Amino acid sequence: MISYNLEVISLPPLSKAKPRQAIVLCHGYGGDGKDISTLAINWQRFLPDTIFLCPNAPEVCEINPQGYQWFSLKTEKEEVILEKSLIAEEKLNIFLDQVLNNFALEPINLALVGFSQGCMISIQIGLKKKKQINCLVGYSGKVINKKHLSENINSKPKIFLMHGENDPIVSPTHLLEAKEYLKKQGINAKTKIFKNCEHRISVEGSSFGLGFLKKNLL
Repeated sequence: MISYNLEVISLPPLSKAKPRQAIVLCHGYGGDGKDISTLAINWQRFLPDTIFLCPNAPEVCEINPQGYQWFSLKTEKEEVILEKSLIAEEKLNIFLDQVLNNFALEPINLALVGFSQGCMISIQIGLKKKKQINCLVGYSGKVINKKHLSENINSKPKIFLMHGENDPIVSPTHLLEAKEYLKKQGINAKTKIFKNCEHRISVEGSSFGLGFLKKNLL
């Protein structure tokens, strides 16, 4: 029996074979694994040997008890946000290790996809991993704490960040800052800003993300 430290929606490979790749999708603030699993369902047939895993974040969301949060947003104090993100990161790290162990996969067979707060935690964890994961696709997110991350980078996975230009929740300026920041760290992240797009994953964004995953994982 396969078990995980986080509640998870798991979509096994459509090929019915043993998974050759794993993609972990991290939902946004107040969302859940079911939310983001719609993305996985759209991608499944193009990645038939891939298992998709959509965990619920470890905490019930403080403003939407039906959903979950990776960390609280009750304060804007950077050090508190960082501290709370590190707790979530530790739990997500355990989960990622469980995924690799359960399916006898190497980190090079693993990709992370995150939306909003899920994107933030994915960037932080993806760059800090001792053993480099394959790649990372992030939508509508940002770097949580540049100073902390600079001091703890162990990996330079391939990264594609996307954002809606009309995002009222997480400003698209965060994408430009992240791109600049990553470049200084020696990581050339691909980026794309979508016109007439707010705080969501557009159809175009889903299709770009899929193309990037296929190119790197297969």
